[in-house]
Amino acid sequence: MDSEEIYQKYYSTLFFFILKRVKDEVATKDILQTTFLKIHEKKYQLKDRSKLKGWLFQITRNEIANYFNSRDSQPVEEPISETNVETPCCLDRFIDELPKLYQTPVQLVYLEGKSQQETANLLGISLASTKGRIRRAKEILKERFRICCKYQVNEKNQLVGKSDCEVCDN
Repeated sequence: MDSEEIYQKYYSTLFFFILKRVKDEVATKDILQTTFLKIHEKKYQLKDRSKLKGWLFQITRNEIANYFNSRDSQPVEEPISETNVETPCCLDRFIDELPKLYQTPVQLVYLEGKSQQETANLLGISLASTKGRIRRAKEILKERFRICCKYQVNEKNQLVGKSDCEVCDN
């Protein structure tokens, strides 16, 4: 699998995995960029392709740790607390408000890092059904971000722009 295929297949999964841990969209994108750079530079080291996903998550976890370590070693003007960490606009609320049918697969895949096949097995449904539920959940979440937070959707059907959310900005 080449770097572009890995990027296409795992971008969303790794993005949400990082975002849930660092709670800062800008930092998430930086960590993700560094992660994919390391993946590209070191992909020749992976001998067993069946271990790709675990290898990707290990690199990602290391980059998250590097982020927190570097942040801790720099002087901080104000104490870091839940109140001054930038939380992605409405993400947790939108996931919590998803119907259980869609919420559970999203949590298992994007927040717990399970594969879609593992999720299907845990839920006792087919892989196709799991993929369908995740696809539908993404559509719902995207629409919620577009309406509530005023994000735009680009030509690749990805959310872009900055939040202009009346709920979060109050």
